[in-house]
Amino acid sequence: MSERLALQRAELEQAVGRALEVAAGLGLDGAEVAVQKQQGLSVSTRLGEVETVEFNKDGALGISVYRDGCKGNASTSDLSDDAIRAAVKAAATIAGQTSADQYNGLAEASQMATDLADLDLYHPHDIDPQQAVALAARAEKAAMAADSRIVNSDGATINSHESVKVYGNSHGFIGSGCSSRHSLSCVAIGQDAQGMERDYDYSVARNFSDLLSPEVVGRQAGLETAARLGARKVDTCQVPVLFSAAQSVGLIGHLIGAISGASLYRNASFLKDAIGQQLFPQWLNIHEDPHRRGALASAMFDGEGVATQARNIITDGVLDTYLLTAYSARRLGMANTGHAGGIYNWELSRNGGDLSAMLKQLGTGLYVTEMMGQGVNGVTGDYSRGAAGFWVENGEIQFPVHEITIAGNLKEMYRNMVAMGSDVDPRHSLAAGPILLESMMVAGN
Repeated sequence: MSERLALQRAELEQAVGRALEVAAGLGLDGAEVAVQKQQGLSVSTRLGEVETVEFNKDGALGISVYRDGCKGNASTSDLSDDAIRAAVKAAATIAGQTSADQYNGLAEASQMATDLADLDLYHPHDIDPQQAVALAARAEKAAMAADSRIVNSDGATINSHESVKVYGNSHGFIGSGCSSRHSLSCVAIGQDAQGMERDYDYSVARNFSDLLSPEVVGRQAGLETAARLGARKVDTCQVPVLFSAAQSVGLIGHLIGAISGASLYRNASFLKDAIGQQLFPQWLNIHEDPHRRGALASAMFDGEGVATQARNIITDGVLDTYLLTAYSARRLGMANTGHAGGIYNWELSRNGGDLSAMLKQLGTGLYVTEMMGQGVNGVTGDYSRGAAGFWVENGEIQFPVHEITIAGNLKEMYRNMVAMGSDVDPRHSLAAGPILLESMMVAGN
């Protein structure tokens, strides 16, 4: 870690400590403080010309206080003693105006993280705007060269950011960490006699050196776009459907929402009272590992200071746990699982081969590579979304398709998962390969 960042981290820890000291003097039941400072560079080009160059350096301190079941929040971007004191007092004043909720309060002191090991999440990269422009231009050039039908570029973007985050509460817990995140993306536009299409590709990593090269990202963006040209509709039918790895992430993402505490205590989940139920085929397991070094979704503690831990989410298709925060756990009368802030590196078991093998297993049906719209009912699990992709016959892609809708119910879709492929999309907090569903309704012509 650079001397500059180490100094900033120490300053932020001191600011959190000062806020908690002020809160302690106000006779509150509890207080928690979080502050994050982020800085970095974002550069976008289009057809080799610079479109935007943005340097950002921002962040703020937020404090929540609790008194007699009432909660108050305030924030400040000024970390001077006077500003912090004013913010804490403002939060206390606001708490005096809110309604009491018996479930409010800090997570239990016994759950606070004690192991604050370094997870190798911080890999800063010194890149100037000229270097970023050159990388983005290389990606665009590769996209344009990928296929003769690529006629334009919708741009390429380079992002490189680093941040410091500190959280503390009146249990005496203060934890901090540094992280970095870098990305490269490119969007290509293609045209043929039937019209125009666009698609993209991107790479994201903690370490800049782990990004795919501009040539790889750009070429893939061009190839993805070219493959969409000549798309047509298909007749309405009931057929097997294969979700690409990227779309499988979204499909499993609906599980995350359904087993999250806020959805459950609001009675807004189709998986209420589902712990111990067989939701998936027996071959599917989902394991969470928050402590994987260098991963995109690793953390030693959650947004409430609770120690994260490896756990099984799904075992042999059966739901093992919900995803709970301190508040939702109290509302549901269950144990806090340390998920304030999201999930941590989900690994899904895979029983299928590569994409080619999965297409053969599909046989004749739909391979979905893009989803549109938000037609998912979290209460009932009913699922109906616009889609695009490819029509497959006898395990071979025949032509691209668009302007179709696929429909089903998530409970049935999960139960009817036939296989998950080995080609995992590494750009997400959950590692899923292409998912083959036994059958879905495809609405077209």
